[in-house]
Amino acid sequence: MYISTRRLRRGQLLRVLATCFVMSLMVLWVQDDNNVVNHIKSFSYRYVINSYTFLNESLTNTRDKSDRHNYNYLINNKDKCKNEKVLLLLFVKTAPENRRRRDAIRSTWGNEEYIRSKYDANIKVMFALGIDKEPVQHDVLQNQLDVENKVYKDLVQQDFLDTFHNLTLKFLLQFGWVNAYCPNAKFIMTADDDIFVHTPNLVSYLKELDRIDVQDFWIGRVHRAAAPVRQKDSKYYVPYEMYPWLSYPDYTAGAAYVVSQDVAAKVYKASQTLNSSIYIDDVFMGICAKKMGISPQYHPFFSGEGKAPNHQCIYNRMMTSHGHLDDRHYLWRQATNPKVKELTSDFWGDVYCRVVNVILLCRIKFSDTYSCSAAWS
Repeated sequence: MYISTRRLRRGQLLRVLATCFVMSLMVLWVQDDNNVVNHIKSFSYRYVINSYTFLNESLTNTRDKSDRHNYNYLINNKDKCKNEKVLLLLFVKTAPENRRRRDAIRSTWGNEEYIRSKYDANIKVMFALGIDKEPVQHDVLQNQLDVENKVYKDLVQQDFLDTFHNLTLKFLLQFGWVNAYCPNAKFIMTADDDIFVHTPNLVSYLKELDRIDVQDFWIGRVHRAAAPVRQKDSKYYVPYEMYPWLSYPDYTAGAAYVVSQDVAAKVYKASQTLNSSIYIDDVFMGICAKKMGISPQYHPFFSGEGKAPNHQCIYNRMMTSHGHLDDRHYLWRQATNPKVKELTSDFWGDVYCRVVNVILLCRIKFSDTYSCSAAWS
């Protein structure tokens, strides 16, 4: 018992010393606005942000709930999940004018009937959007959206302006809708409309996790120790008044991530108590998750900003790839070709693909798709 107490005290002492060291660095660097220094500060500060509760306390919204913005549904398919067991609810963030992107998704990786017939899984694909920011186009586009929704019944729209600075409102729309109308979905994914999702690989992966009833599950491309951008000419600019700390909590890139149902419920609950003025939606997700004690898990085959390499050995493990518009149908045909699984179905196929993946991913010149570690996973 004496040894356990000593170890406990030693751990507490190390934690205090680490905190004091980090805070002293903050004092020394507080006036510096150099990008490199900012990242060094951010990595140092990450320990403090992820270990203590002051972040949650500083951003907790003390206003009465009646003061929160309440937006009305213009389109709402609230019966989409009714009385059904849903493995995956896939929310795609889109803009009113992006009809071609939505149609491409419906006929490729978002094809619900294909996934049901080929992989015996029930998925639901929904598109989250606001209203067009141009008053002249608004009425025309709204009529087109109404017609589109009568055909596909997969749009969810509220009456906020669909702009970059309202991305957090779109985040709240998605998680609010899940909480109200699809709480029975086992997993929830949010993705941009220029993302390619390898739904067969993802569904197979999630079916295995569903068998063990996984909890506190949150995967994607994890950003650790990301520093707020303080340059006013950047669209990611966040003023000190909005977020005063030197590092964000760990979060996953908003381009695509997946959470389990229990995480979705906890995040929605947290979102109702936190100040949602920070308009970077994936950061706000990280703040909500931090409040609920949930940490993101890095998945090597969730893409960064770049497109994944075109190769059968990549398709075999692919989850997402970023930056796809006109090539979506081509990639879908290539990625779902039965020859992909045949290639990697035996020992020598696995060895071959490991060598290929090392060549494709472990390059001296950095390419923000999959990391080199993906080649060995």
